Amino acid sequence: MGSTDWISYSADKTAAPADKPGATLRAIASYGKCYEERTNHLAGTLGKSGKGPLMGANGNFRDFQKALDDFTLKALAGTKTAEDSQKAAYVHLYEKQFRYQFYQSYSQKDFLTRPLTPDELDEMTKAKNRFGEVLGILPEESLHVVHAAFRQIFDAAPVTNLTKLEIYRYAIFVLAPTKDKPFSPPPF
Repeated sequence: MGSTDWISYSADKTAAPADKPGATLRAIASYGKCYEERTNHLAGTLGKSGKGPLMGANGNFRDFQKALDDFTLKALAGTKTAEDSQKAAYVHLYEKQFRYQFYQSYSQKDFLTRPLTPDELDEMTKAKNRFGEVLGILPEESLHVVHAAFRQIFDAAPVTNLTKLEIYRYAIFVLAPTKDKPFSPPPF
């Protein structure tokens, strides 16, 4: 069951209609904890087997994560998204995908390093164009700050083409107005 379906199911089952927003935020937090545990389990398994990332790769990922966090903070401020809103909760949930993918790339050697398929290349082009559109919606004073923070994600550490596509999808999700149809399905 995907995150959106599980969160909707959980919120419907655990709350009275008047508390639906609060139940949804609790369901997102609960799903995030489960996803974090899954990632921690994978990291632990890789560490015990000796197949996990070396210190340099961990340092590169920390730099990447710091740049991603910085972008997220500036993008939420630029879009005037409240930190306690449902969108912000989903943003922080979907940000967890990158840590899991980092560890997954060590358990499945070709997971991130494979070349993009023709469909994924087409999707990358669409994503770059859509990113430019949603970035252009921002007010002038935050546009440059958010764009500079986005560029820093790619400067922080080496990024594979598949990860670039996921970063563009994530950035679109963060920046797009809530009323817009989602550009892509949730990452999990």
